[in-house]
Amino acid sequence: MNRLLADAPIDRLARFVSALDYDAIPETAVAKAKIHIADTLGAAIAGARSVEYSLALKAMQPVGPTQLWGTGLSGSPRDAALINGVAAHAFELDDSGGCDHSGAVIMPAVFSALQETGAPVSGRRMIAAVVAGYDAGRRILEATGGYDAHNSLGWHSTGTCGTFAAAAAVANLLGLNAAATRDAMTLATSFSSGLWAFIHDGSQAKKLHAGRAAEGGLLAARLAAQGYAGPSRVFDEVWGGFFTSFNKSACQPQLLSEGLGEVWKVNRAVLKPYASCRGAHSAVDALEDLLAETGRAPEEIARIGLRMSGMLADMCGAKAAGAMAPTQMSLPFALAARCVFGTAGLQAYTGERRSHPAVKAMMDRIDIAVDASMDAMAEPRVTLTFSDGLVVERMVPRATGSAERPMSPLAVAAKFGELAAMSMAEGQVETLWQRLGSLEEVSDCTEIEALMAGHADTLPTFR
Repeated sequence: MNRLLADAPIDRLARFVSALDYDAIPETAVAKAKIHIADTLGAAIAGARSVEYSLALKAMQPVGPTQLWGTGLSGSPRDAALINGVAAHAFELDDSGGCDHSGAVIMPAVFSALQETGAPVSGRRMIAAVVAGYDAGRRILEATGGYDAHNSLGWHSTGTCGTFAAAAAVANLLGLNAAATRDAMTLATSFSSGLWAFIHDGSQAKKLHAGRAAEGGLLAARLAAQGYAGPSRVFDEVWGGFFTSFNKSACQPQLLSEGLGEVWKVNRAVLKPYASCRGAHSAVDALEDLLAETGRAPEEIARIGLRMSGMLADMCGAKAAGAMAPTQMSLPFALAARCVFGTAGLQAYTGERRSHPAVKAMMDRIDIAVDASMDAMAEPRVTLTFSDGLVVERMVPRATGSAERPMSPLAVAAKFGELAAMSMAEGQVETLWQRLGSLEEVSDCTEIEALMAGHADTLPTFR
């Protein structure tokens, strides 16, 4: 039986998530949510061509009614949430800045819940659920001390906080009352998991974290809908509590509910134009800026210097150029690929290009220095030394895809088109893009789900 709500931060957040509807959301947040819905779906449709997706599909052997995006296959809601979540995160092109990768955990969960609402889910209702998920997912990460405090202990917040985000989104979509919504979110903490151990050997485990968070959040909300009670004190300072377990200092539980309905966390989420860890993006931007301002070509670069924090160096400082997963975590590879191929997008990460000798030669000219005085979350400083002796340097505070340096609407559309076309016919891609652009006018979101069927299951994997 659901417990009565009090007035703790988690109770206030549960009331907010439960009651949130489309009409209460500012137009700017609606527009932002629509962009992130489309961006995530594009990344996931392309991700159906990934090795990780193929392996997950074979392991799960899914059977059921829920669409596996970008394919002609389907599975149970839970299987679809996991597999579509893996696909969304597979190519490192899903969004960031939420829980961290909010889109890859929220969208697979809410679309997997479409068959369980008892009535058609409109586009407006979908948007409200997504906004609720982004709000909850970012809030729990901030309450747990923020990205550095949580992730520096070894936890991958996409997996640990993503379950909470997915549970909140599904609870809203299912129309759960405030008490059941709190149960969904508190139960979700029992599915919180995901370690940064993948970083040391380029394991594919990172891609799994988004899928498991989507599945866990979906399951938590489904259990709460049946009256399954969550731990009421999981956000208190008690033994076994979320904060005391995932970060023993700098936790701020009040941030779970501070500014509800005034500060919309979806607005701080960022898009990713490059197919790499977000930690590499600002360095690629700095390289782009310096080349444009000097009018120089990459071939004129004699050395590239990178000064970065210890955390960033540990996360993406390795000069990797082998398997897909570790290469996408490599900042030096992203810079070298941009210099050699003119792009740090997905096409720079084909097997042939990952092993290209010119990329290795370029990475050999990159010098990495760890600066202990830099804040853990500081962006790296890039120094270019050209063959004629000219030296220029730049630090980009906020990378492309952020509010401070947004992708243009044309760039967002082009990214979606390129990715979705990897698994779908060209005409179908444009139809889906147009429907997502007017999502608030869609009366039944199973229409969107049907438009995401493709033929990735008949195509070779992207290696």
